[in-house]
Amino acid sequence: MGNRGNGRSVTSRALDLLGAFDVEHPTLTLSELAARCDMPMATAHRLVGELEAWRALERNADNRYQVGTRLWEIGLLSPVPRRLREIALPFMQDLYERSKENIHFAVRKGHEALYIAKLTGHRAVPIISREGTRLPMHTTGVGKALLAFASEEFIETYCARPLARCTRHSIVEPGRLRRELALVRGRGYALTNEEMTLGSCSVAVPVFDPDGRVEAALGVVVHSVRGNLTRYVNDLKSEAAKIAQAVGEHRADPYPGFVHDLPDEV
Repeated sequence: MGNRGNGRSVTSRALDLLGAFDVEHPTLTLSELAARCDMPMATAHRLVGELEAWRALERNADNRYQVGTRLWEIGLLSPVPRRLREIALPFMQDLYERSKENIHFAVRKGHEALYIAKLTGHRAVPIISREGTRLPMHTTGVGKALLAFASEEFIETYCARPLARCTRHSIVEPGRLRRELALVRGRGYALTNEEMTLGSCSVAVPVFDPDGRVEAALGVVVHSVRGNLTRYVNDLKSEAAKIAQAVGEHRADPYPGFVHDLPDEV
């Protein structure tokens, strides 16, 4: 698509419309889309119509727009989250069966933890994370596990940034965070205590790639009153090691878990 007005391409403005949706705004009216993108209503109407025709956007029963199924289908083709998710889910299921708590699997994207898989049950504590959510690394168990085993350069860059205070228990002092990360590296697992949301705490371990670099993190989130997070550490480390082994075995396979060669017809 070419450039039209204000030096911005039609493509960039269409992407702005898609980017207007987030966890707090899963559905939007046309006027809300135009306002959030600082876009004339006529332009928004035309572009939204094209996105709807392509099924990038859909209208629900309340005549509000939401992200369309076609975007979800395309998103599933993203290689790293899809491969890791498919590999990790069976081991996450084993961990859930033993704990009956929230099970998280996340990777690092920029300066945030991206949750690519989550399992939960009816007795698990309600939490704000969901698949596709990005949360601060310093306030989450999986985030701390990812951050602690990152390069020293990345850790210094992260600690130099403003650290969000999600609750009164969040660690927002750079020196204190560095000491916390050193503890994580020393013991091999990360802990949080109501640092992301009040009423919940977590424990997480890193998942390493075949070259010894942290690739993902596996964690359990429980209600604060159920405490004693260290009882989950052995199971977490065991399943993380199995995931790491499976990742290595399927390194060259873009679709792990799928049958690639069908038997000849009889």
